[in-house]
Amino acid sequence: MSRPAETPGPPPHPETPPRPETRPGAGARPPELLPLPGGVSLRRRREADAAALNAAVRTNLAHLRPWMPWAAEAPTLQNSQEMCRAGEQVWDEGSDFMYLAGLDAEPGSVVGAFGLHGRIGPGALEIGYWVHVDHTGRGLATAAARALTGAALALPGIARVEIHCDEANAASAAVPCKLGYRLDRVQDAEITTPAETGRNLVWVLDR
Repeated sequence: MSRPAETPGPPPHPETPPRPETRPGAGARPPELLPLPGGVSLRRRREADAAALNAAVRTNLAHLRPWMPWAAEAPTLQNSQEMCRAGEQVWDEGSDFMYLAGLDAEPGSVVGAFGLHGRIGPGALEIGYWVHVDHTGRGLATAAARALTGAALALPGIARVEIHCDEANAASAAVPCKLGYRLDRVQDAEITTPAETGRNLVWVLDR
């Protein structure tokens, strides 16, 4: 799990649209559907996904709580609906691009959540993600991050992709390692969850 791709409840919202200069070229958007190996796809998150997303988050709270500050409380369906609407808005604005991972054999299913976030400055996007506890250890995060890395670097104006995670989160750090990202720096960060150390790894891949 990298920095939050979802904010289903009251804690601070990571999907705040970035400054205009951080956005890709005018009108540029990544694909709304990204097929992955193993019968899984990333799809653009829509308001219609709110109930399935809400159920997935509530099922995974114990799994997410050590690393995700927004998992401290179970989201209501209204929380998830509001978040999905916000995600649609920032996609349309071209600032952030929110995806859900689902099984191709089960339309509408949610086995993880991913995002491309414009919160790290001009010319760059950050990948955030979490994977359903029943689907960890199968390479899903790596496959999805690989697809999102390619989609991000294909956008005009984007020359860098980053993945951030806490130093103690070995499973998350393994993803950028497998994809050829370099560890650019280790920086101090506010501790917001029980498992965090306050040392944040910043992984970078340039075009």
